[in-house]
Amino acid sequence: MSTRLSNRTWTIAQIAEEFGITHRTVRYYEDVGLVSPERRGTVRVFHPRDRIRLQLVLRGKRLGFPLEEIRTIVDMYDQQPGEAGQLRYLLGQIGDRRAELDERRRDVEAALAELDDLERRCQDDLGALT
Repeated sequence: MSTRLSNRTWTIAQIAEEFGITHRTVRYYEDVGLVSPERRGTVRVFHPRDRIRLQLVLRGKRLGFPLEEIRTIVDMYDQQPGEAGQLRYLLGQIGDRRAELDERRRDVEAALAELDDLERRCQDDLGALT
């Protein structure tokens, strides 16, 4: 990380705007310990570590991971990189999440096929009435 970025800080408003989330969301992630900005009186000061952690949390949310799994994965950020156990854990979580999403996709495809069939039958019935 460059010295310029490592010395940079952000306010809650800047962080919220950058990631397109509310101040309340940022405060919630702080309350549950996913980010821990410096406090200067009532002002929260976010450092690069907080910004990266928040980015990882939001990525995990987009991928559908539950918060406890996100916490485990995000906490890996602070641990020694390349730890085989950590990487195995993450790979296992990725595999589990992929299987869940594949099943959801099959469910959505089945629902869409059923809707197509229902739509066709409705059009046929409507055509027979006119």
